[in-house]
Amino acid sequence: MASKSVISVVIAVLFLCSGIWCRDQMGRKTETFHRNQQDDSELRQVRSRARRDNTGTDRNTTLSTTASSKGSQGPAFTSCRRALSQTEHEILDDNTHETGFNGDDGSSFILTWVGDGTGVILVLSTISAPIDSFLKGGSSRLYRSMDYGKSFRDVSHRIDHTFIRKEFGVTTGPGNSFHVILTADTPVVDNSGGIVFTSSDAGVTFRSVRLPFHLAQPIAFHFLIPDYLVAISIDGGLWLSVDFGANWRKVHDGAYSFMWGAGVTLFFSYSPVGTVEADRRGELLLKRTEDLGMTFTTIAEEIFSFGYIGGFLITSVMDEQWSPRVIYVSSDQGNSFNRAQLPSATTEQFYSILDGDEVMIFIHVDNPGDTYFGTMYTSDDRGILYSRSLERHLFGGQRKSDFTNITSLRGVYLTNKLEEDGRIRTVISFDRGGHWRLMGRPENAACGDVQNCNLHIHGEHSRYSQIVPMLPLSEPSAIGLVIAHGVVGDSLSATQHPDVFISSDGGYRWRGALEGPHHYRILDSGALVVAVEAQHEGQVKTIKFSTDEGQCWKAYNFTEHPLFFAGLTSEPGTKAMNISVWGYRPEDDGQPMWVAVTIDFTSILSRQCNSRDYEEWLAHSSPGGDPETNGCVMGYKETYRRLKKSSVCRNGRDYGVRKKQSPCPCTREDYLCDYGYLRRNDSSECVRQPNTADPNPEVCLNGGDEEIQTFGYRKVPGDKCEGGFTPQPMSEIIRPCGDKLSEASPANQLSPATHFDTPREKMVLILVVAGAGFFVLVAVVSAALTVRRNRNRTPTYRFSNLRVQDEGLTPDPDGTPRGHGALFHHHDSDDVSASPCLVPTDLWSAGKGPQK
Repeated sequence: MASKSVISVVIAVLFLCSGIWCRDQMGRKTETFHRNQQDDSELRQVRSRARRDNTGTDRNTTLSTTASSKGSQGPAFTSCRRALSQTEHEILDDNTHETGFNGDDGSSFILTWVGDGTGVILVLSTISAPIDSFLKGGSSRLYRSMDYGKSFRDVSHRIDHTFIRKEFGVTTGPGNSFHVILTADTPVVDNSGGIVFTSSDAGVTFRSVRLPFHLAQPIAFHFLIPDYLVAISIDGGLWLSVDFGANWRKVHDGAYSFMWGAGVTLFFSYSPVGTVEADRRGELLLKRTEDLGMTFTTIAEEIFSFGYIGGFLITSVMDEQWSPRVIYVSSDQGNSFNRAQLPSATTEQFYSILDGDEVMIFIHVDNPGDTYFGTMYTSDDRGILYSRSLERHLFGGQRKSDFTNITSLRGVYLTNKLEEDGRIRTVISFDRGGHWRLMGRPENAACGDVQNCNLHIHGEHSRYSQIVPMLPLSEPSAIGLVIAHGVVGDSLSATQHPDVFISSDGGYRWRGALEGPHHYRILDSGALVVAVEAQHEGQVKTIKFSTDEGQCWKAYNFTEHPLFFAGLTSEPGTKAMNISVWGYRPEDDGQPMWVAVTIDFTSILSRQCNSRDYEEWLAHSSPGGDPETNGCVMGYKETYRRLKKSSVCRNGRDYGVRKKQSPCPCTREDYLCDYGYLRRNDSSECVRQPNTADPNPEVCLNGGDEEIQTFGYRKVPGDKCEGGFTPQPMSEIIRPCGDKLSEASPANQLSPATHFDTPREKMVLILVVAGAGFFVLVAVVSAALTVRRNRNRTPTYRFSNLRVQDEGLTPDPDGTPRGHGALFHHHDSDDVSASPCLVPTDLWSAGKGPQK
């Protein structure tokens, strides 16, 4: 497997998207649409679509009430389809807007939302040969919309018709800021620096700025302050600007990667001698600046890579070149580091941080060899002690996994595991990785003779293989709602026909919603769900929508001229009622034309919801459950106020999630098995794990060596249970790091009964002391030389604080803050990925899963 032939450490920060600020997994600010053909027309004009008439037999599409049988592809399911009324047709026709981008020669469109609730969209069109086009006078096209994509204006003149670097795209500021940066494709030869275009008014005006350096990757915004920018130049210089790019200051050389921490803290790794591939050999240093590059603190040496998530600073350390790596964690911004109690990773393995917040970390440790699986661990609230969460966790050749955080309900995660017989099966956890289980049969799927009738969800493994077009989708404001592609049977397979399934309770119960693969979005905080059927080669003209969380669907033909589908987009955050379908169609001259069709559903959901449209819903509950424990997850219950499925109304932009919490008594379910312990089969009891190297691990906290004596259990981080089951408290023995021999030990003291009174005895004492001093001096010098020779073997920060001064969060449904920052890197081997995970196509067999 090619990706494992190099040393690799992956620190996956899911809420970052390669330097572009992301709202959540699918609702990103920036999306890119591609087409296979290029439009060579020279016409530069944007035209609006003429209003269609209301006639046409194809407008009232009738869908069958029962999905067709798919034979061996899986059980059929029944679903509800309703016809669109003539009044609804007319309303949607009046609120559908089509724009054709005539004469645009771009092979891709990069669409970016600016601000929050502004309705401003910037669309950058570019082609695939930047330098050639630049020399020939070619240019990118920039379009701007102020009404959620209903109409666009060509504003290319505002950037002087300059060619913009396609791989850098459009970089936008955090949150609701109006800051935008475009990077020109400037040849390095004969140019002292690059050119960027900056806008602080959402693209109304742009300013051309000549940089004193050439960018190696896109400029990164601070996660809160849009005027604070950081960048790495092609020669490894670390540059900072505090006035939105007007002025730049080089603060360091030899930088490899950087990441914002808390406040204005900036972490970055660098090579002190500028050696090539120093990261691969574990020769990097980690520095921190807390005053925007005026002074620096070296906080770690000889690191391989680092990342920052949820307040945890994580480093991967290689004691010597090509040796196994270990993880060190800091929870105090790098003042001190402690070794994580995890297996080391050899040159054929890697680590991957799957998710994290303020109280715990999910981490994957790869198995040796080309196995395509590893073990998932969860941390304690210090990020140091880890417990096994899931064995044989699927992780493919591209260092990506199907691990998914269901953001619409607290504590829910799903992923896929690779069974010993090669099958890929989906498991779900409702308590942050404490327990994993298979999902049940969808409510409306009649399995018949199908054995092991479970629902299995397609993730990045399948999207990369082009089996499905989208990952599972959930939104914090749409409580309990989950949309995903899946199959019903005993496992996932590339030969199966994936359908769309929906859960309204966070993944406990599912139902079949749409037959075949679709693109889908959640609008109006879950009051509206829209979908467009995925067509690999065909054209589309129909959008489906549901006002009852996918129980019943209506279909609307949004255009009379089908188009080749490129993407479905809506404003991030699920507050909007507008959806845009992007694609292209051939013109009369045979050249393709980009088309955007925006549909405003506001008039369909014309009534504002009132108190009678909502109901109280106890999350994680089951009918007939014990009143005392029903709905208890992680030590407390949550009762939400959410929209009834039967209510056809609009939540609106002012809608906010409302909930009540109450504590629960503690049970074993509120505890994880501690380091060195595993759960018995089909039991919540934790027992000692065989062959544990050190059941009482030693770590160093705040300069002290702490021997932790565990009793097998530790409470799940963030668990709020009270009373009930309480394991024997953990005892701790604190001793100084280094010499563990007590200063009061008799071995270190002379006997008070020994006296030296005579001159001879005193002379002997002087000679003994002098000799001892000489041997002590020799020992100290030898030790110093040994430490110097072995400097690469033992990182100096392993059990200490380094303070060497140099001159110079997407919230979960419960509001738990997440980490933040932007990280950039030079080498794929030190990749910090935010996007969901990919697995190469060749992992699929005919019906079993990955092939070794």
